[in-house]
Amino acid sequence: MSKSNDTHQSALWRGNFGDEYIERNPVSASNVQAAAMLWAQILLRLQGERPRRILEVGANIGINLCALRGLTDAELFAVEPNVTARRQLAETGLLPAANILDGLATRIALPDAAIDLVFTRGVLIHIHPDDLLASCRELHRVARRYIVSIEYFAANPEELRYRSQSNALFKRDFGAFWLDNFPGLRVLDYGFAWQRMTGLDNLTWWVLEKSG
Repeated sequence: MSKSNDTHQSALWRGNFGDEYIERNPVSASNVQAAAMLWAQILLRLQGERPRRILEVGANIGINLCALRGLTDAELFAVEPNVTARRQLAETGLLPAANILDGLATRIALPDAAIDLVFTRGVLIHIHPDDLLASCRELHRVARRYIVSIEYFAANPEELRYRSQSNALFKRDFGAFWLDNFPGLRVLDYGFAWQRMTGLDNLTWWVLEKSG
């Protein structure tokens, strides 16, 4: 993939900044267990047939995908801009190398409605507000039925410094953003993962379903 159209934010994650994130967030038993507890709740909110194909956009080294593998036999896919993360994810054998795609939320090399459930966890917060709608349009395009967002929440959009970086973390009400820009979506459920009880980073999650 050409990187000529990378933003400041995506360039951070492709480089050393992204490599350092990998070192801070290993696929440890505790990290996978915490993610699995969250995903067990989320999967219960789905209605009807379980997803046969699941895509994580911004998968890093696969903590969420590892958790999901213990909960579902769905075919797993990953989009990840960092080459080190993609290589480590491929080495796990968790999913076929062909299902691990170099890409960004704004450029997903999959057909329309190719994936039953598309999700992000802590990824939309790192996309500049100017690029957020284009990213969500791409997630929406690829999703056949479900979109799950697991992100930091703020009632009003705000930027915070992140690891001494400016222009790297943006909080907002992502659920409202989805509904305001994609009227065909409906909320199946939403919730909050309190760090003190879950080990997760005070995350708000939304389970959305496409109509039709």
